Amino acid sequence: MKISNEFKVGILVIVGLTLLIIGFNFLKGKDVFNRQTKLYAVFSDLGSLQKSNPVKINGLEVGTVYDFKEIDKNLSGIIITINMNRDVNIPTNSVATIESELLGTGLISITKGDATTFLKSGDTLHTDKQASLLSSVTAQVTPTLTKVRESLDSVKMVMSSVNKIFDPNTKGNIQAIIANLMVTTAYLQDLLNTQTGALAQSLNNLNSFTGNMKKNNQQIDSIMMNTANATRKFAELDLEGTLSSLQSTLDQLKGSMAKLDSKEGSLGLLLNDKQLYVNLNNTLVSLETLLDDVRTHPKRYVNVSVFGKKDKSGPLSSPTPKDSVIIEKN
Repeated sequence: MKISNEFKVGILVIVGLTLLIIGFNFLKGKDVFNRQTKLYAVFSDLGSLQKSNPVKINGLEVGTVYDFKEIDKNLSGIIITINMNRDVNIPTNSVATIESELLGTGLISITKGDATTFLKSGDTLHTDKQASLLSSVTAQVTPTLTKVRESLDSVKMVMSSVNKIFDPNTKGNIQAIIANLMVTTAYLQDLLNTQTGALAQSLNNLNSFTGNMKKNNQQIDSIMMNTANATRKFAELDLEGTLSSLQSTLDQLKGSMAKLDSKEGSLGLLLNDKQLYVNLNNTLVSLETLLDDVRTHPKRYVNVSVFGKKDKSGPLSSPTPKDSVIIEKN
């Protein structure tokens, strides 16, 4: 059977219309060959949102905007139809917001909630007031501006400190410090000179001392041995017995001193009894007077002459001064 040209043209028109419809729906984000999950969201303002704009969760595109529909003639709200092209679980308390990218392209961002139940096809998302591009940029730039402001304040403080440092007085102080550092550096260089420096001489003296120690090592060992022997002998001494004897002697001395301090015994009475001291002193004075009188008038006490004249002078009442004693001649 021969197919007419009119039939062929009709078939081509039908196929072309079908492809046109499929392509148009595809451009709108609708896959006519796949049964997609549809979700709805209600906003009061679409902003820059357009059909076929992406729907993202955590930056991943999970669907597209399919259609808009006003709630009523007063435009109290706009219903957005979302076609989900990924099989993902969206908690029922998730929130959708309209955002704008830097190039002005709108998108719907879904912030996942923590509910244990998930949205099904035909459910409506919770929505929040969308942030404008300016407010989004401002929110992102504000922390940076704050840091920049803090950095500027720090720079101002540094510049103020630098200005204070480089005033005339401070410059003079800095120059004086640099001059002192130069002098100190020169002194250190002389000190560290390997030929004439004090440090080199000290090291040489140390080397000489070490050499002498090495040469006299045997004598040092002998001294150390003698010291060890003396220490050992000292440790072997009956130090406890010696201390005990010393303590006994001290106790005896203490007892003797106590007796002297008391009125027991002649010596104790002599040291502590004032009347005894006075009597003893008077006795000594009388004895001295008697002896002086004997030296001065011996004939009064010893008379060996048969026809001698008796000495009738009175006895002395006090001792004769040492430089005026006169012995009576026979």
